[in-house]
Amino acid sequence: MTIANVSGIETIIAAFFTGIVGPIIVMLITHYMEKRKKNHDMLKEACEIGKMVSAKIDDIKEEFEADRVFVIQFHNGGHFYPTGKSIAKFSMFYESVTADAISIQSNFQNIPVNLFNKSINELLENDIIAIPDYKDETIATFGLKYIAETSGCKSGYLFAIRNIDGKFVGILGIDFTTQTANLDEDIINELTNRATAIGGVLMNHLTYK
Repeated sequence: MTIANVSGIETIIAAFFTGIVGPIIVMLITHYMEKRKKNHDMLKEACEIGKMVSAKIDDIKEEFEADRVFVIQFHNGGHFYPTGKSIAKFSMFYESVTADAISIQSNFQNIPVNLFNKSINELLENDIIAIPDYKDETIATFGLKYIAETSGCKSGYLFAIRNIDGKFVGILGIDFTTQTANLDEDIINELTNRATAIGGVLMNHLTYK
């Protein structure tokens, strides 16, 4: 067999794989992904994610003796007129409270982000808002003092929740209502880690295609 014949055979084989086998493989992979998506139980996964997040904030409440722990997530909600641009909003999706604290979850549903510009911008830039005592006039409260008064919060800590790409996707909040709490640096760092862990759980659910 001459070199020209070998080269011709290789060309035919390459064309065969490119024109027939390649598209078949792509079709099979596409079929598999569509079947996986179709069989995916979104309700079951949502319940599992909810159970995991609830367990994490319950642990935070018990371990750090907080009275209220909650998780806020950002989402779209409606559109501006007449541009049609999505309105950025947030809702409190998870909350754990002690018998001494009132629930505020129902009060924080579909809230436009612009209503809390000061606090959200602070978290966006610095990841943490620490308010050991809301009555201390020397401590910046970033527009949250009124909310603290109505919810009975004496001390409050907020931590930015980010995804693996660093995008700001939510907030972990920790309130103390029975007494003030001045958390030290080690505890702040640990709670920052807890916020990161919660972000990982949430993103596993939200990024599913």
